[in-house]
Amino acid sequence: MMRYTITEQRGSTRIIKINRPDVHNAINFDYVTELEREIGLCETKEKISAVILTGEGLTSFSAGGDLNNVVKMSPNEAVQCANHVRELLNQIEGLAKPVLAAINGFALGGGCQIALACDLRIASVNAKIGQPEVKIGISPGWGGTQRLSRIVGISKAKELIYTGKIIDANEAHRIRLVNKIVKLNDDEKHQDNPITKNAILLKEKLLRECVSIAESINNSYPMVTKTCKVLINKARDADIDTGLLLEYLAFRFCLNDLINRRANLMEKE
Repeated sequence: MMRYTITEQRGSTRIIKINRPDVHNAINFDYVTELEREIGLCETKEKISAVILTGEGLTSFSAGGDLNNVVKMSPNEAVQCANHVRELLNQIEGLAKPVLAAINGFALGGGCQIALACDLRIASVNAKIGQPEVKIGISPGWGGTQRLSRIVGISKAKELIYTGKIIDANEAHRIRLVNKIVKLNDDEKHQDNPITKNAILLKEKLLRECVSIAESINNSYPMVTKTCKVLINKARDADIDTGLLLEYLAFRFCLNDLINRRANLMEKE
């Protein structure tokens, strides 16, 4: 039985929620273990074509690592836990299927680093995102210095990490940390008890938008999506000639596969 994750299937899209709203979806060791299992299942199930990661509740995607657990660990235990999380984020980044982060509320520290491992980041207008680890005397330890700089550029990543600054959704979109912002139109807002009801409506609209984006990804040829993801992720550190060569070889592979599949269909007809 899952304790720290909630899953939901919408069409061919799997939604996985961090289920610790009482502590702003802070990340502990058991959650990491559960999410590893869920991501592994998503990899093997053909009915799942895309994954959305989000947080349960209305205030947080994830506020980061659970410091109440960390302070009880020895240095060796803390390092082992960090290694465990890094393996999870590598698993998310390497998943053959698209992964979207639906960021509602706070995505701080480790929460931000989970979002950075996703292919796309869609934020509600109330999102607050940052890497504030420096303010408690540590550096990002789950890939933040590497993934953030690759997404927003080295200079902006240094600014955010050195200062521990927390930015809103508009700033995150301006620096291309998030792909899109979701907000309620005036005609979508409730006038009665607006704070709670509108927060619920905003969260649901965020999830619907993420599902819509996931469904817009061409999944007729999942191997092609996987190939493009590998090319973008792995060739970004190669020189341009190597990257172009890898793209050429992948193109030939996909083209040959397409020709063979069409030939097989013609034979069956």
